[in-house]
This record gives sequence, structure tokens and C-alpha cells, in this order.
Amino acid sequence: MPTQDDIRAAADRIAPHVRRTPVIRLPPAETGLEHPLALKLEQLQVTGSFKPRGAFNRILSARVPPAGVVAASGGNHGLAVAHAAQVLGITAEIFVPEITPAAKRARIAATGATLTVGGAAYDEARQASEARAAATGALVVHAYDQPDVLAGQGTVGLEFEADAPDLTHVLVAAGGGGLYGGIASWYRDRARVVIVEPDECPTLLVAAMAGQPMDAPSGGVAADSLGARRAGALAFRIMREQGGQCVVLKDDAIRNAQRWLWDRLRVVAEPGGATALAAVLSGVFAPPRGARVGVVVCGANCDPGSVVA
Repeated sequence: MPTQDDIRAAADRIAPHVRRTPVIRLPPAETGLEHPLALKLEQLQVTGSFKPRGAFNRILSARVPPAGVVAASGGNHGLAVAHAAQVLGITAEIFVPEITPAAKRARIAATGATLTVGGAAYDEARQASEARAAATGALVVHAYDQPDVLAGQGTVGLEFEADAPDLTHVLVAAGGGGLYGGIASWYRDRARVVIVEPDECPTLLVAAMAGQPMDAPSGGVAADSLGARRAGALAFRIMREQGGQCVVLKDDAIRNAQRWLWDRLRVVAEPGGATALAAVLSGVFAPPRGARVGVVVCGANCDPGSVVA
């Protein structure tokens, strides 16, 4: 797993290219909860999600061949890699599945990256991207299962702890587990990092129950961002070593959390971005007495009308 030194080095490496996103503190009187809440507003990150942190760190840590970089994504990671390639002046090819929203496809294409749409779900796009990399020699920037990617995502945890050092629990939405793995690698035993998944794509829960990464369902409202078919080996190892807790919830709870963010804070979050908060608001995650809870709001790439209507 990435070390804290790896994550600190990643923070220095990517600093010219990413934003330090804000933390907002909400007392119980504002939320109706029995505990204070700290939100890390990572949906304000460049490209609208946490993903550029890992993408920039992976690319800047490697020797990029003439063929450039290649990535597969449900949307957010592909957009991050395409943006990083545009900023750094290198070639990018992005593979996305058919479920990727048109708005995300358009933003990827607007960077100048080559965009290929095919396959019903992320895993088919991943297989196509790996075949392309093998044929061209391009550098693969994996969405969630490379140490450099996890170290980049771990900078979310570095910032969160610096701005809210009293947290006892940090809730993180998980697809393949890259954000969870990075943040858990940063906190280690200083706060409990809780994995939150939709019940229609419970990738890490399935891995925990099976004792190894296994194919899981991939559906529901958050599938474009959290619908990895199988948990990453790195995230699974971190979850097992740290005794990571998984909670799962229904799509209705995610939609309610999206509306809550808009109604209370005028914050737009995509379904995957609101998933961790949904666990708190719905009561699926019940913190112990005296807990100080932090939540990462991790993405905003959706049609605002789908949230505010």
C-alpha cells in the first residue's frame, strides 16, 4: 500500500495541477444529526471529481512513451486522465462503456483525447483499453489499482486530516476502491475509514465476503462512477489489513442525499459523489457516541437538472 511518505510526495508532485478543496463544518443544529459533520468538498476539484489527483501522480511518476497514455473509465477517471494529458502535452486514448453519460463523454472529447465508446459496463472498456495499450505501448493509467494512483487519491486524506484533525470516522464511497485505499493508507489507525457502496454495485463487500476480489453486480444510479466489476487488489489488501468496514445502501438514499446537498448547501453532487453522505443521512451508518464524522463528497459530474428539479 502507499506509505504516508508516498502520499506526501504525491501531494508535492501534483500541487501545481490540482486544487486544495475546502472542508465545511456542520453542527448538529444544521443537520438534524446527533453528531457534528465535516464535508470534504472534493466535487470542486479540477474536472469535477477527485480523480485528477491519481491521474496526475501516475503520469508524473512514470516515463510516458511516444504513444502517450490510455485509460478506461465510467467517466470521471477518463476525464481526469484526458485533462492531465492535455495539460502535460501528451496523447491520451480513453475507453468508456455505453453507460457513461453523454455529458461526461462530451467533456472527455473536448480535451482532444481520442474517445472510444463500447461495451455495456466498465470492465469491457477496461479490457479494450488494455488491448490497445499492449498494441501501442501506451502507459496504462488504471482507474483504481496502481500504487501511484492510490498515492494521489491519498492526498484527499492528507488534506482532510490537516483541516479537520479531530475526526474519528471518515466515510468514502467506493467503486474499485482507489479513493478508499488512498485515504485509508493515509489515516491508517488515526481514524476509521468506512467504505460506502450502493447495494447494486457492492464491489468491496463482495470481496470481503468471498475473501478475495470477485465479480460483483454493477447497476443502479451510481454505476457510471462506482460500477467497477471487481474490487482492486490493492484496495482489498488494505481493507483486509485494516479491518475496513463496509456499509451498503439503496439508490433512494443516494438520491435523497443529492437533494439534501442541494437544498441545504446549494451543492450539486452526482450519485456517486453523494453516496458516502447518504450512509450518514439514512442512518445506515450509525456512529458511536462521541464520534466526529467526516464525509468525502467526491464528484459533481451530472446534469444539475437531475438534482435540483
